[in-house]
Amino acid sequence: MAKKAKTVFVCQECGYESAKWQGQCICGAWNSMVEEKVLPASDAQDKRRRTGTIKGAAESGQAGKIKNRPSKLSQVESGSYTRMDTGIGELNRVLGGGMVKGSLTLISGEPGIGKSTIIIQAAANIAKKYGRVLYVSGEESEDQIKMRADRVCKELTDNLFILAETNMENISAIAEELKPEFVIIDSIQTMYSSDLDSAPGSVSQVRACGNELMRVGKTYNIPIFIVAHVTKSGELAGPKIVEHLVDCVLHFNGERYQELRILRAFKNRFGTTSEIGAFEMAEEGLIEIENLSKSFLEGMEDGAEGSMAAAVYEGTRPLLLEVQALAAPTNVGFARRSSIGVELSRLNMILAVLERKAGLNLINQDIYVNVVGGLKPEGTSIDLAVALAIYSTVRGKPCSGKTIALGEIGLTGDLRSVQNSEKIVREAARMGFERIILPKKNADRLSELDLKGMRLTGVKHIIDAIKMF
Repeated sequence: MAKKAKTVFVCQECGYESAKWQGQCICGAWNSMVEEKVLPASDAQDKRRRTGTIKGAAESGQAGKIKNRPSKLSQVESGSYTRMDTGIGELNRVLGGGMVKGSLTLISGEPGIGKSTIIIQAAANIAKKYGRVLYVSGEESEDQIKMRADRVCKELTDNLFILAETNMENISAIAEELKPEFVIIDSIQTMYSSDLDSAPGSVSQVRACGNELMRVGKTYNIPIFIVAHVTKSGELAGPKIVEHLVDCVLHFNGERYQELRILRAFKNRFGTTSEIGAFEMAEEGLIEIENLSKSFLEGMEDGAEGSMAAAVYEGTRPLLLEVQALAAPTNVGFARRSSIGVELSRLNMILAVLERKAGLNLINQDIYVNVVGGLKPEGTSIDLAVALAIYSTVRGKPCSGKTIALGEIGLTGDLRSVQNSEKIVREAARMGFERIILPKKNADRLSELDLKGMRLTGVKHIIDAIKMF
C-alpha cells in the first residue's frame, strides 16, 4: 500500500520544519515558511540513512550491527598530508594547501563569473594526476561540457567521467560503483531526492541532497565540490543549513564584463579564511595572476587628484591597491556618501574625523570612494589612504604616484599601528614606491630595514599626515 505524502512548512532561512504554518520562525524570520509535501521514506531507505554515515560499519558490511566506538585523539591520523593538488596554485592557496579527502566544498558566484570554468580545469588536472573524476551536471548536457573542456583544458584523459543526472539516488549509486577520486555536483539547486515530493531547489530538497552528498563523501573519503546559485543580493541561495553542513565555502567575486576574478573563502575547516585567489578570465579559461599588486596598480596615474596607493595583508601575502575618491557639491538635500570596497559605516567615521580633527567642511559635499579592482579588503589598514584621497579631491591637491599610505584611524584622529607592516613595506619597495606614510610605532620598528632608498614617514595623528601630504 502506497504511503501518503504529508504536508510540512519549511523555513527558507534556516530550514526549520513545522507541522503548521507560523508567522515567525524560531530563527526570528517573518513570513519565511513555505508549504512542501514530503513522501515518507520506505523502511530500506530509512535504514540506509540511519546506518550509512558510520564509515567503519559501511566498509565492513556490518551496518546497523556494530556501534561506533570512540578513538584516542592522539592516535587519530592527521589529515594535513592527505590533501590533493588541484593543479591550480591560487585555488590551492584559498583551500589551505589543496583539497582534503572526504571534504565538501561549496562554491558560489553570479552567473557567468567562472565557477564551471575553474572546476572543469581542476577536474582535468586531478584526473590526470590522481585517477577517476566524476563531473555531474544538472544544468548542461554532456556536449556543452565537452565544448567548454576542449576550450579551457590543455589535455583530457580517460579518467574524467561526465554524467548528466539530477536524481540524487542515481548519483550516489554511480559514485559508489565508480569509486572516483573527486566528484563535482553542478549544481545543488538542480538535484532532487525521490524521498521528497517538493521541487528541486526547495529547502527540503537542497538539505536532503546535501546530507546525501556528505554521506557519500565521508563514507568513501571522496572530496566533493558543490556548485551553488546566488540570490539577487549576492548571497547563497537556499537554507543556511547547507553552509553549516559543508567544510568549505568559496565565493567567486568580480564583474562579469571585466577580466579580474577574486576567489575568497568564507568558511574553511582546514585552513584560513583570509586568503584570496586572483584569476584573469581569458579565452582559454581562468589564468592565475601571480603579481596581483601590479594588476591593481597598473592604471594608477601619477599626480592625479583623489588617487592614493594603499596596502592590505591578505592571508600570507601583502597586496597593494589604489583608492580613489571624488567630492562634488551637493545640489539638493543631504550630502550623499557612496563607497565601493569600503564599508559605508567606516567611511562615515573617517569623514567625521576629517571634519572634526582636520577642519574639512564636508557637509555640502557628495563623497564617492572606490577601491579599484573590485576587491573588498578586510581590516582597517587602508583608513589613512582613504582619508588622504578625500583630502586630495576636496582641496584639489594632486597625489604622488610614488607614495603609499598605511594605517588605521582612531576616533581621536590618532594613527594606530597595523600588523605585518614589515612585509607590506618590503612589497612596496619591490614595486618601486619611493615613500610610505605609516603610523610612528610601525616606522620606529622598521627604521633599520634596508628598503632600497624608500623613505619611511612615521606620523602619530591624521593632522600630521595631512601636513606632510
